Amino acid sequence: MIQLTKIFHFEMAHAIHGYPGACKNIHGHSYELHVTLMHESSTHEYIPAPGFHIDFKEIKKLVKGMVIDQLDHKVVLSHQFLLQNPSFFSPDNLFTWKVEPTAENILVYIVKTLRNRMPAGTVLSRLKLFETKDSYAEWTNSNIFKP
Repeated sequence: MIQLTKIFHFEMAHAIHGYPGACKNIHGHSYELHVTLMHESSTHEYIPAPGFHIDFKEIKKLVKGMVIDQLDHKVVLSHQFLLQNPSFFSPDNLFTWKVEPTAENILVYIVKTLRNRMPAGTVLSRLKLFETKDSYAEWTNSNIFKP
């Protein structure tokens, strides 16, 4: 099985409503997102010209357009946070969610955004989102990796 991973970077601010610590306040992160794709046909043979199932440029175009452009330099806040802090309703870069914008929920958002938009014959197999350089959340496609 051959998998391809493209790494993306974006800046985003968020707040976690109801969190008992400092993360309840608006703060930002320099996120690093690893997007891993796999071609549905796993083979032990060479791939005919041009020699790849999907071009890294195609992955970049897809993820940048569907995810990075939506999150980069945005403030992501939940509806609950905004109900408690109505003064934040006006920023142009505000992106509101029904859920808290935790690393886990950001991954769910990315999966829901990308899953059905994969190039033909390609599946989303893994996402890894670093919120800091030493903390990340990971999603794995359970339909591919069964024990």
